Amino acid sequence: MIPVATYPLRSDAEFAQATLEAAGIRSVISSDDAGGALPFDLTGGGARVLVDEADAETAAAILADQPA
Repeated sequence: MIPVATYPLRSDAEFAQATLEAAGIRSVISSDDAGGALPFDLTGGGARVLVDEADAETAAAILADQPA
């Protein structure tokens, strides 16, 4: 799986994941925030949305159309 987007908040990544799921694209969230228990400013990361390489271009296009 490869990353197609990174979000500052886990909830934003979860929204992106739901958007991809609605389009039939399977994704996972990768973050270093103890499953949402720790804020990102303590862990220094963001929440990355990863998809299969075959879906990456389509997923990136779908997420680019999301409102910020």
